[in-house]
Amino acid sequence: MLILRGGLVADPRTGTEQVADVAVSDGSVVAVGSVPEDPTAEVIDVTGLVVGPGFVDLHSHVHSIAGQRLQAMDGVTTTLDLEAGLLPIELAYARAAADGRVLHYGFSASWGDARAVAHLGMAPEADLAASLAMLGDPAWQRTSSAAERRAWLDLLEAELAAGALGIGVLMGYAPRSDPAEFLDVARLAARTGTATFTHVREIVEADPTTPVDGAEEITRAAAETGARMHHCHVNSTSRRHVDRVLGLLESSRAAGSDVTVEAYPYGAGSTAIGAFFLAPERLGAWGLVPSSITMVSTGERIASVSRLAELRATDPGAVCVVHFLDEDSPTDNAMLQRALAFPDAIVASDAMQVEWPGGVVDTREWPLPPGGQTHPRTAGTYARSLRRMVREIGAWTWPEAFRRCAYLPAQVLAPFTPAMRTKGYLAPGADADLVVLSPDQITDRATYLDPTRPSTGVVHLLVDGTFVVRDGALDATAYPGRPVRR
Repeated sequence: MLILRGGLVADPRTGTEQVADVAVSDGSVVAVGSVPEDPTAEVIDVTGLVVGPGFVDLHSHVHSIAGQRLQAMDGVTTTLDLEAGLLPIELAYARAAADGRVLHYGFSASWGDARAVAHLGMAPEADLAASLAMLGDPAWQRTSSAAERRAWLDLLEAELAAGALGIGVLMGYAPRSDPAEFLDVARLAARTGTATFTHVREIVEADPTTPVDGAEEITRAAAETGARMHHCHVNSTSRRHVDRVLGLLESSRAAGSDVTVEAYPYGAGSTAIGAFFLAPERLGAWGLVPSSITMVSTGERIASVSRLAELRATDPGAVCVVHFLDEDSPTDNAMLQRALAFPDAIVASDAMQVEWPGGVVDTREWPLPPGGQTHPRTAGTYARSLRRMVREIGAWTWPEAFRRCAYLPAQVLAPFTPAMRTKGYLAPGADADLVVLSPDQITDRATYLDPTRPSTGVVHLLVDGTFVVRDGALDATAYPGRPVRR
């Protein structure tokens, strides 16, 4: 048995905090309170530290040991790719298990890959890079025929039956497709008791000719079908119109719809250079110019429209960073904070894999080798959120912070994923996925120029009762991550 002695224990399920002990045995929390001395137990003094459930990231694309280690140093214990998903999930889970994983992991059924099967005849191999590359293909983006729609709906249903964690919908990459397709996806989620995780299509402020406003589409579909629907990274799809979108989501919830929402604390996003909304003629809709875009693998800041067109044509799946808000602007920063402070908004990273020269995307080395490139949110989303929202502006208490980062995301999946019912809170019977952090030192260190610097302030991190981080140092031999399936 392991006893964490004398920390400030934050339980987001009850909204309470107390100085108490936490006892862990066989991968579960067995006691919270005053735990008596046990000569057979290992005891760690955590006085002055905050103890809570490990963070559950609903939106992470780091299918790698390197990326998961960065997330572990940020307090994450469960990392799930639900916005994009992978296909086939049997291969995705098998590959992750064979490699070993630092954190718990899981995947949704990929609407994008299912469409690629129906439209392009592709044979997906549960590979993120291949999925990103096909997103810019006009043949993939177009409206499906009746036969194609039936084919990809059947494929998604089979993936759900195989244990996929809902349906990941990259609607923002096919924003001219028939809205009836999205309703069919929502109906499938409702019928199977699962959920959708959606990168919404363009909102009207960006494209007045859009078939339907992306924020309205998700709320209408939830109301019409009764499906559980999750709005991914509301800050990056709404940009400077986030207040209007959040108001719409608030009204939808008040009317009884089950719509959840996530945000991250950065003014830049990351995606494939071939994305629909990065076409040269589309940049002006968001007040962007080519130099708003930086290529991840090379650090190149795009200098011209012609260079942008060249990159989109030659390597449409290449990952880039897109600056859509000015993080040095008090006005833009306030927008980011309002998204995070929105009632019940979930923190999610949209973390991307790390890339090194030569196309290398993973390593077992720790510390990570120099030269790796990614978005800083991969390493710093949670520490940055806690620093800003708890310490700097006092918008969250510690129980509320853990509710946004652990309990609420677990509850999105709990109705149809039994493994999530014991995650995200801190009480006897909960999984021993725990983070112990320094309330005064927790902070992000990753920047756009140096994006793989791990966060600091996570003193201990346990995954399934196993130390991944101990005394602030990552254990490079620890691979306790387990699959999470429907």
